[in-house]
Amino acid sequence: MATLTIPDKRLTLENPDEIRDYLAQRGILYTQWEANCAFSNEASQEEILAAYNHALNPYMTEHGYRTADVISVHPETPNLPEIRAKFLREHTHTEDEVRFFVDGQGYFWFNLEGEEPVFCVKCVAGDLLSVPANFKHWFDLGPVAFVKTIRVFTDASGWTPHYTDSGVDARYREAAIG
Repeated sequence: MATLTIPDKRLTLENPDEIRDYLAQRGILYTQWEANCAFSNEASQEEILAAYNHALNPYMTEHGYRTADVISVHPETPNLPEIRAKFLREHTHTEDEVRFFVDGQGYFWFNLEGEEPVFCVKCVAGDLLSVPANFKHWFDLGPVAFVKTIRVFTDASGWTPHYTDSGVDARYREAAIG
């Protein structure tokens, strides 16, 4: 189950209902699906998508999403430092970014600005998070760099990150994310 951390307030939420409510108040969808399929590091995108087709296709149809892919990263992934760096920079997307965590874990950081403090959602297998279009965020693979996640968009061009170059992400890069 997810954990939500607000470093500047030294606050951590672990109750799924509290996390769901906190995120919903900010327009972010958080829910949980069954994630009970085990895959090797060599599992293909097609294998992973097919295993979750029963939940993924109805969700995509209901919400108008048309394309999905799989991000699979593990410590032996070639060019791991470059991949990690790409995700670590604050960015937006022109449409919602939906991620369903199949295995491993990852950290979504959000910078909603204004009076809102930066916060982090540690997602694990079974967590589904939908980041609304144009929300400033970044993704950290974490200390182990092991995650398999399905990404869902309306159009493949929605995957293009639009970097903000704000530097906010650097301030939290060393934050304890547990």
